Amino acid sequence: MARVTKDTLVAEAKRIGQEVAAQHAKDVDREGRFPVEAFDALKEAGLLSAWIPEEDGGAGATILEIGRATEELGKHCASTAMIFAMHQIQVACLVYHGTSDYMAGLRKRVADEQLLLASATTEIGIGGDVRRSTCAVEDHGDGTFVLVKNAPVISYAEAADIILVTARKSPDAAPSDQVLVLCEKADLTLEPTSTWDTMGFRGTCSPGFILTARSTTDHIIPHEYADISARTMLPVSHTLWAHSWLGIATSATSLARQFVRQAARRSGSTPPGALRLAELEVVLTSFQDRVHGAAQRYAELDPNDPAATAMGRAIYFNTLKVFASTTVVDVVARALLVVGIQGYRLDSPLTLDRHLRDAYGAQLMVNNDRILTNTAALASVYRGD
Repeated sequence: MARVTKDTLVAEAKRIGQEVAAQHAKDVDREGRFPVEAFDALKEAGLLSAWIPEEDGGAGATILEIGRATEELGKHCASTAMIFAMHQIQVACLVYHGTSDYMAGLRKRVADEQLLLASATTEIGIGGDVRRSTCAVEDHGDGTFVLVKNAPVISYAEAADIILVTARKSPDAAPSDQVLVLCEKADLTLEPTSTWDTMGFRGTCSPGFILTARSTTDHIIPHEYADISARTMLPVSHTLWAHSWLGIATSATSLARQFVRQAARRSGSTPPGALRLAELEVVLTSFQDRVHGAAQRYAELDPNDPAATAMGRAIYFNTLKVFASTTVVDVVARALLVVGIQGYRLDSPLTLDRHLRDAYGAQLMVNNDRILTNTAALASVYRGD
């Protein structure tokens, strides 16, 4: 199997986006199905182990390359890009926080077998607050445990090989005293509790499940989840999600450019929509700079550095998520104004239907109101790092 390298990662993601994801995106969206063709291609090229260090068989890529790869996929199929991003978020947690022998071996398995990682952080009864859990790890005292989580959403759960699950450390632990547990497919059962029939991101296949896992305690990452979240989960999530949404926005802008070029050729002069396109370019450029700058900012600091948990850093990445998730809607809406009825029609080669439906989902993934409330609490006591 030819495997991608750090230097070829973005180009390979671009190829797969154009040649595979784009060809099946409409069907994935219409049927609300997992983008199996795109992920077969991603696995074949070794992209699922992009963040795994080279000594463990991966590409040794950083968030800079992985972010751009996500963006390339997002230009063609937002569901493929979001699943790729969510997988890489979990891989980052494994790389930076998985210290047991089992987890060291798992990193090699991700590279060798191209395992797909998912996460279950939300739970019925916590109101969308991923920093609290009702479920708990019940340690049997013999090196084994059982965990039962009633999750309203687990993206691509049935396609995943491993699900990283948040839970209270023990039955008598506080709701915020959480750990992150690696649950392999062979060790868990998934009982569906809902369906996934949504406006957008339909291919992420994210219904609810009652997840039951029985495994050994070396599958529990031996760090507090609060620390994992601050150092890795939160900033990587918001950065890679933002790249996915930037891909949607870039694609929508490309269709707007195409429309204006066609209109200019027909009329022989600058069409009225060109002014709206110029305004759109201003917004897209700001979007690109903010998202790419966030990846650079994350890459400049080792997750183990004490500064990785600084309050200002949390505010920065919280505001990135809110900015990106609202700007993608703005960009797509502006593109629709440029393209007009051809963007509104479902049977047009310039349709923006899927772009707009997918874009609106971004604000609901960890609802922006919750993030802004958390950011307000931080900002009220923040004095500058």
